[in-house]
Amino acid sequence: MENIIIGADHRGFTLKEKLKVLLSKNYNIIDVGTGSEASVDYPDIAEALAKAIQTGAAKKGILICGSGVGACVAANKFKGIRAAICHDVFSSHQGVEDDDMNVLCLGGGIVGESLAVEIINSFLAAKFIPEERYVRRLEKVKKIEDSQRN
Repeated sequence: MENIIIGADHRGFTLKEKLKVLLSKNYNIIDVGTGSEASVDYPDIAEALAKAIQTGAAKKGILICGSGVGACVAANKFKGIRAAICHDVFSSHQGVEDDDMNVLCLGGGIVGESLAVEIINSFLAAKFIPEERYVRRLEKVKKIEDSQRN
């Protein structure tokens, strides 16, 4: 089974726990926290998830905070992480197919469990389409990332 990394702050904890149960039927779940509804800082969870992807523990991750915004901003600070907030099914697969998105960010206060499952299934099933234009654009994104991090 494929590994999937999942993490959430306190505002995404309840949704994360529900999703873990559902996803564990088809994936090995690596939970990077949090373990309760006690207040935590989303950048810490984003860092744990991003570093797990960087080390190869999994190719894709799911990150949940209240709106998805903070977690997404934090995750995108890490080299090689291409995170996006998706609150619809189209964006969740299109982001992977066209942009090689590897972290799906969700708002625990925005999407319900059933929609979250649809979005996640779409994200996890999607594969990057190596058409010339997508590869060219991804290389430009990587070049920007490298130039900003040196």
